[in-house]
Amino acid sequence: MKETSVLCLLFLISLLSCTTNQARLTVSPSSSQIFEGDFVTLSCEEDDSSAGWTLRRNRSRRQRTQCGDGWGKPAGSSCNIDVFTHDSGVYWCGSREGPISNMVNLTVTGGSVILQSPVLPVMEGDDVTLLCKTKTTPSNLPAAFYKDGSLIRKQPTGHMTIQHVSRSDEGLYKCDISGHGESPSSWITVTGKPTTTPPSTPTPVSTSTSIPTSASLVLPVLISVGSVCVVVLLVLLALLVRRDVDLKPEEIYTTVVYSAVRAEDVSIGDKTIRKRSPRL
Repeated sequence: MKETSVLCLLFLISLLSCTTNQARLTVSPSSSQIFEGDFVTLSCEEDDSSAGWTLRRNRSRRQRTQCGDGWGKPAGSSCNIDVFTHDSGVYWCGSREGPISNMVNLTVTGGSVILQSPVLPVMEGDDVTLLCKTKTTPSNLPAAFYKDGSLIRKQPTGHMTIQHVSRSDEGLYKCDISGHGESPSSWITVTGKPTTTPPSTPTPVSTSTSIPTSASLVLPVLISVGSVCVVVLLVLLALLVRRDVDLKPEEIYTTVVYSAVRAEDVSIGDKTIRKRSPRL
């Protein structure tokens, strides 16, 4: 039941951390789990120095306080804390304007084993190293690593690297060192890479598209010119035919009449010359 509550809380935190923020909360040393008695510095990295960012935390649904109100020592936009187990909770940066930064869940344990894991969300494709360490002994002891309660692998040196993380690697992690104990669980959030829009480039005019366009413009012109030529030829032909019809009959048959008079039709002496009537 406790594991489920922690999972729900951390999932909510991861969703809130993905929102657009004006400040960014960082933790030094960078670990979501801390041994009791360690010294931690939380800083609000400001985009606007006049925003007046203040570190705040929530240890329960009804208790929200800011750095200096009975815990921590303010130092500008940072807060220095000598942590105890009651300092476990959700931390964020707030301002007078109201917006908040990303949220960070810190777990302070009085146990002997912690899992050092990324405090902030991990970008998809990056490598992530998890370190299982004890408070009093060297940090290279063999350790077993778990995700969502299932064993992932055992490492002889106490650290495990997840290469090229993806969304499927998101979950609740913990570790165990034989003879020393088990660490608390920490949620690891994986976010997608930001997408960039390439600059728009003008679309070149394709030759294959310009040729049909030119042809479609020239073709009607050719058809129009051809039609005009045909009409002109028909008009000229009609004028020639009309000219032949309008000629007088005398003009048409004059040469024919003269050429039709033959030598045998002319008589000499007592014979008369016969006139040949014109042919109609």
